[in-house]
Amino acid sequence: MNSDEQLRYPIGKQKSEESYTLDQVKANIKRIEAIPAQFEKIAGTLSAQQLNTPYREGGWTARQVLHHVPDSHLNAYIRIKWALTEETPTIKAYDEKAWADTYETQADPSISIALLKALHAKWVVLLNDLSEKDLERKFFHPDSKKYIRLDQAIATYAWHGEHHLGHLKIVAGKL
Repeated sequence: MNSDEQLRYPIGKQKSEESYTLDQVKANIKRIEAIPAQFEKIAGTLSAQQLNTPYREGGWTARQVLHHVPDSHLNAYIRIKWALTEETPTIKAYDEKAWADTYETQADPSISIALLKALHAKWVVLLNDLSEKDLERKFFHPDSKKYIRLDQAIATYAWHGEHHLGHLKIVAGKL
């Protein structure tokens, strides 16, 4: 991996499996559960200057990353709820880059950390209650044109949180 790739994917690219065992799903839920505390801890070490520093040239600032993850995980939570309550729904895609530039992404990141903590607390309760049959439910992503199983979505968002934690560690000088 070249240096730009290492900055872009500090923990490596996400590798999705066809399906996941119940033990793998439980481990991924634990990873999702741990993210808010990890974000809060690293955010507490960032100076005002570091919050406005991108993790790589052309990348988001640490502040934007801290606001992006709750936005993304809110969408994930809703997508999972749709898949549990509708038959193979087509989810709504959104423009992550445009969302990262809306006004509130310049606000104090503690707002988004509080949101992430509350969201993940509720999300983990939902995820821990899923049956093996529930984990096979799917939604359709209109951008990728792929059907995504819930066990795959859980793995993706476990990776996603850690991926962006890696970006914050780059800015903090801890990676």
